[in-house]
Amino acid sequence: MERIDLSGEWTLRRKSEASVVPMAVPGDIMSALLAAGRIPDPFYDRNELELQWIGREDWEISREIELEPSVLASERVILEFQTLDTIAEIRINGKPLAESSNMFTRFRADAKAMLRPGKNLVSVAIRSPELAAERAAERLAYPIPCSAYPVSSPHRNLLRKVQCMSGWDWGPCLMTGGIYDGASLIALDGPSLEYATTETCRLGDRIGERRWRLEVTAWLDSPEPRELRLEASIARSSSKLGSASRLVSIPAGRSREVLELEVEGVEPWWPVGYGEQPLYRLELRAGDDFIEKRVGFRELQVLSEEDSEGRGMVFRVNGRDIFCKGANWIPADALPSRWTGERLNSLLSSAVEANMNFLRVWGGGRYESDDFYALCDEKGLLVWQDCAFACSLYPSSPDFLASVEAEIRHQVLRLKDHPSLALWCGNNEDIGALAWYPDSKANPMRYVVDYDRLNEGVVGRIVRELDPSRAWWPSSPSGGSADYGDNWHSDGRGDMHFWSVWHEGKSFSEYLAVRPRFCSEFGFQSFPSRRTLLSFAPEGERNITSPSMEHHQRHPRGNSIILETMARYFRMPSGLDATLYLSQVQQAMAIKTAVEYWRSLRPRCMGAIYWQLGDVWPVSSWSSLEYDGGWKLLHYEARRFFEPLHLALIRLGAQIQAVAVNDTAEAWSGRLELRLLRLDGTPVADYSLDARIEGESAAVLRSLDLASLPLAPEEALLEAVLIVSSLSGRTERREELALLTEPKRCALPDPGLEAEAVAGVDGSPGLSLRCAKPALYVACELDSPDLGGRFEDSGFHLLPGRERRLRYLGASRRLDEREMLASLRLMHLKKSYC
Repeated sequence: MERIDLSGEWTLRRKSEASVVPMAVPGDIMSALLAAGRIPDPFYDRNELELQWIGREDWEISREIELEPSVLASERVILEFQTLDTIAEIRINGKPLAESSNMFTRFRADAKAMLRPGKNLVSVAIRSPELAAERAAERLAYPIPCSAYPVSSPHRNLLRKVQCMSGWDWGPCLMTGGIYDGASLIALDGPSLEYATTETCRLGDRIGERRWRLEVTAWLDSPEPRELRLEASIARSSSKLGSASRLVSIPAGRSREVLELEVEGVEPWWPVGYGEQPLYRLELRAGDDFIEKRVGFRELQVLSEEDSEGRGMVFRVNGRDIFCKGANWIPADALPSRWTGERLNSLLSSAVEANMNFLRVWGGGRYESDDFYALCDEKGLLVWQDCAFACSLYPSSPDFLASVEAEIRHQVLRLKDHPSLALWCGNNEDIGALAWYPDSKANPMRYVVDYDRLNEGVVGRIVRELDPSRAWWPSSPSGGSADYGDNWHSDGRGDMHFWSVWHEGKSFSEYLAVRPRFCSEFGFQSFPSRRTLLSFAPEGERNITSPSMEHHQRHPRGNSIILETMARYFRMPSGLDATLYLSQVQQAMAIKTAVEYWRSLRPRCMGAIYWQLGDVWPVSSWSSLEYDGGWKLLHYEARRFFEPLHLALIRLGAQIQAVAVNDTAEAWSGRLELRLLRLDGTPVADYSLDARIEGESAAVLRSLDLASLPLAPEEALLEAVLIVSSLSGRTERREELALLTEPKRCALPDPGLEAEAVAGVDGSPGLSLRCAKPALYVACELDSPDLGGRFEDSGFHLLPGRERRLRYLGASRRLDEREMLASLRLMHLKKSYC
């Protein structure tokens, strides 16, 4: 078997023109035009509007390849594209080979009969997705509605293409196309090994048992009946832990054969924070073809059982119930050429650094690349995988269902062996969408039948057939199988999407009015940082209501909600920089309010997954990471509110509670120090006590009635310090500081915050901060757009008499102390309005 990599430089041609430009494969049409100087940056200003024509044109991507006679001496020469976006016709030397119309299936076809020794022309015609969707709509017997956004391509739900490419309330409408994830020619004698999948079973009754049975399935495709040898082995590093081999006779066409291995010395795979992530190298050979992949050994259950409070949702790994902490994942960029392993690693590393252990791959995006899941395996991030349907109704015609069946078969067989993959979910919010549109409201049963034929008749059926050991969840949000309840406002069953604070304009205290079993979506927007704003807004447009800024705010009421909420909690900011800063403070405050309370409810609530981790372009959105990967204040706050042992001060009505949350298996004992301070930092009262927190639990350590305190809420700060030790000898310290009412009601003194440039112990540049009076929500960044990097912490509180030292991480060049102070942008709450 010989594999010829077709990645590299191809050419791109608009079908109506003769001229060509270079195009990188893997890559997309719009990125190629941008690199060739044919179009302006689609992310800058309002350029997106000038580029809508690209999705209405047909394109051709071509490459000439040279083949040796030895390649064509093989029995078959298979042309393979991992991802074709989307309506494509593949030609070899000018003759049609095959067509493809689903971005989520792998393309494979035997091209030997069309190839010749020497030069060959491989071309892929990419048809207009917008025109294809319009033609599909014209063929419908009745309308199939979908949600639309400020800049939107119609009928996106009729194409098997990434749904958010057509525009969303956080993303642009850039209907590009291309060849992604890899292209190759495979010269092969005999059957092809299409997939290799595994099932694992622990032998013995102990959770820590190191002896497992590994069942390996070879998914084969043969042009004729034949006999061949199957061989499988499993190893870690250079140590082989098990192997098996046998001769099999297979029929023509598709078939599968199974080998069983007994594996000794296995260490279990754990989510990050619960243990290590050992991965083992599996090799499977079938005649001339072979597959290598990495597998992990773990037991994972999703418990969704009826109880006295409704129906829970708990992820149990290797016998331990995991509180799932994380964010929703959307595509890494609006331009697929930028879906690189480096970008994925940066985003996923930031998730782990923020103490996340869980990501939900949202249904309006795509089934991610092999790199994504491999990185999640390595980093210990559990993955909730939506299938690629979102916020729409979908057809149930035979051709559409057949295309989806091929899609789900491919994706399940491609992904099912990743230990990080925790759950398959049918779609995002499609149950809710049944009641969103006039057509479905007028004829509900028609659309319920469509939904059931697609989601249960195809998607759920194929998932259960091919991956029976992994949980199937019909939709998000839902109460589970056969439950069509309102999981936007009802908090007792399954997973919940809670959007009342954002979409309905309710106060942050509304997060305390619900007690979810598992909240898989909730969020609050902020403006981007000044650095991100400068990357897209021209001079003269750097104002939140300018045309350029409003174009980069895709929620129709987004700016209004941000500013109205700001007026509810804060004094109005004094300028653009203060407004950007304060929007990020309130975003962090909103999500912190929800997460800390819901974590305090464990074990009733066992998951808090906020919307969203990253952005696909520079924009005002719900993300905690900027488009360039920088951390918003929310991401710094997430690192604190997701820490395994966490201390929170939660204001519930007329009380404030000091709550400890413990995700570790150890019990902790020690002292809680509670001090009431004036706004200038002067201590007034002490409420300290001994404290104990059991393993995997949450506990209210102390409650204080606000009315009984010697200071009015607007005059006070409450400081909490928890110092505890475990039986194993570890000692942990947690600190928290809270205002007792809305910040705007408090007459904050000027903190006299001072900054000094210092060098870290490793020689890295750093900052020393001190204050004379409490400084709240201290945020620091550097105004050097070419520098990259970030301070190691931001958005924190600082009390008098305490120095805070911060390193600057990830700078792209050397940074001296003078430049650091000259470019330092230092903010705190008082400074935002004075």
